[in-house]
Amino acid sequence: MSEAIVEVRDLSNCFGPQVVHEHLDLDIRRGEILAVVGGSGSGKSVLLRTLIGLNRPSAGSVRVFGEDLLTLPEQRRSRVERRFGVLFQQGALFSSLTVIENIALPLIEHAGLSRASAERLAAVKLALAGLPANAGDKYPASLSGGMIKRAALARALALDPDILFLDEPTAGLDPIGAAAFDQLILTLREALGLSVFLVTHDLDTLYAISDRIAVLSQKRVLVADRLEVVAAYDDAWIRDYFHGPRARAAEHTHASLRETD
Repeated sequence: MSEAIVEVRDLSNCFGPQVVHEHLDLDIRRGEILAVVGGSGSGKSVLLRTLIGLNRPSAGSVRVFGEDLLTLPEQRRSRVERRFGVLFQQGALFSSLTVIENIALPLIEHAGLSRASAERLAAVKLALAGLPANAGDKYPASLSGGMIKRAALARALALDPDILFLDEPTAGLDPIGAAAFDQLILTLREALGLSVFLVTHDLDTLYAISDRIAVLSQKRVLVADRLEVVAAYDDAWIRDYFHGPRARAAEHTHASLRETD
């Protein structure tokens, strides 16, 4: 079993009287793609935001590479967080910057590169994300949904992260575009040795690329294991999600693909 590079223990997230997470435990292992699923309101995106430091939890600990993010001095925490790459659900690109300028920005701000050097390196990240070179001169408003996802992924890769955090990366994409994005994530994980924390509701993604699946329910991680183990777990939401018509179709599709391979 690979080592845990992120260890979440006894985590609680409360917003006023609303308790989103309580006594939540979860590990992210080196080199794995961990997919997080759960019903609406289960706190999937809140958990992601907590892990990357955008939300301070009410209680508990988040250890990354052996260091507790919640107790580190700001400068040291910032150094750890630079090892994260984050793709937000809507891309979160700066609308007033071109794609290349969006990708170059963290290289200028955090790596201290000149604009010319940052933009040269940004062009490499653009290619890694599967976008043509001429996409770099475009503004986000002129990009398709799939291109926005890839541009945001290129920016997430800018600082050569160890961990990628992806929030619903295939949401809004057509099935062909979503499948291509899934394969891109798989390729990048293999080529760059990334660990991936993936919030999704896409069953095709779960079957295609996840190593483990964590189910958020009842304010905690109900189960975190391989797909076949999770699908067999005795819980009403899991039964509805993993054994409904949509799940059977996804399972059939990916069983057929494995036979073809």
